[in-house]
Amino acid sequence: MPDMMPEITHARVMRVAIPIVLANVTIPLLGAVDTAVVGQIGLPAPIGAVGLGAIILSSVYWIFGFLRMGTTGLTSQAVGAGNLAESTAILLRALIIGGVAGAFFIIAQLPLIRAALWLSPGSAEVETLAHGYLSIRIWGAPATIALYAVTGWLIATERTRSVLILQLWINGVNIALDLWFVLGLGWGVQGVAIATLIAEWSGLFYGLWLCRAAFGAALAAGLARLRDAAALRHMATVNGDIMIRSVLLQISFTSFMFLGAGLGDVTLAANQVLLQFLTIAAFFLDGFAFAAEALVGQAVGARSVRAARRASIVSSEWGVASVICLSLFYLLAGPSLIDLMTTAPNVRLIAREFLPWLVAAPVIGVAAWMLDGIFIGATLTRQMRQAMLLSVLIYGLSLLILIPLWGNHGLWAALMVLNLARGVTMGRLWPMVEQRAAGV
Repeated sequence: MPDMMPEITHARVMRVAIPIVLANVTIPLLGAVDTAVVGQIGLPAPIGAVGLGAIILSSVYWIFGFLRMGTTGLTSQAVGAGNLAESTAILLRALIIGGVAGAFFIIAQLPLIRAALWLSPGSAEVETLAHGYLSIRIWGAPATIALYAVTGWLIATERTRSVLILQLWINGVNIALDLWFVLGLGWGVQGVAIATLIAEWSGLFYGLWLCRAAFGAALAAGLARLRDAAALRHMATVNGDIMIRSVLLQISFTSFMFLGAGLGDVTLAANQVLLQFLTIAAFFLDGFAFAAEALVGQAVGARSVRAARRASIVSSEWGVASVICLSLFYLLAGPSLIDLMTTAPNVRLIAREFLPWLVAAPVIGVAAWMLDGIFIGATLTRQMRQAMLLSVLIYGLSLLILIPLWGNHGLWAALMVLNLARGVTMGRLWPMVEQRAAGV
């Protein structure tokens, strides 16, 4: 069986990773265009309404990110094992979860929207416009959540160029309709919402077409396996573990922002500027972490310890190389980048003071990022969850000790401790990846 696993080469890793990096780069573009288009109306309320509505929906949909990761891990193992029927069944199960979750949001939209706006209050005008925006966008919930499943399946089958094309399609349709509906027809905030709704549903249909291999000869066998009890329990366990891990991670980053806010407006602004550059580092690392998910998962499915080790090493080598380059870039160009992000002299000054933490962050965090991908591919999700729980406890203790001692430097140091702890706790469990690949 191990000999049947295709060779893991640097070129193969790059073929998986680069399209993901490019797809990630397009993500901020859409939000910028939405803001710019609605900004042409010349009033602040529409801009605030679109921004508020988009943040609310992205926060809610983010919960279902487990569907993307879980689908990738499970599908890649089925592909590695040559089990096309189970690969199809995994996609179908994930699509059903997306459809059911989306239907729930549509049915319960009135109390959900009211609760979201109550938690994120704005002016009466902004809330009225945001309510209208959300009332339209919520009808795209089934498509948006189901797209997590489509993306995860495509990554698992190493079709990341299709992921890039799909992302470009969704963003292209959205931007074109934004311009037509808002600037051409004068539909304002509703036009932005309708444009996104159409883009989401067209993206789902296009994504399903890209996954058409799952609906060919293997469809009947996949439907027959759809209600397999053991597979359903395994899928539920994997997705549940990933969701808990992701919530813990989100709580950690949210606490970073909240605690930064308590250190003053200027410090909060400086931290926000630096975090934008950390997000860019995440875009690059995602490509190699996703490659690890797909290739390690296939190796586990093929019962190839050699391939699992090779996939982990090669994808991690590229991950390390990318963060070293990014850290050097931030070291050299950081002050200029800060000046591009803000014109406020005091924010520039404070951001420069804490720039060394940004330079160190990608290098310190690369192990955690890559091991996340490796563990997802091996579906060692319970171990991921436990490692995250321990790391968050260590992070909380670091916050209690370091912030009173060093202020914002202590806050950044605690964030480094979090990522270092994640890398160490999962790194200690690395032998389990090879054990999983060996079928132990």
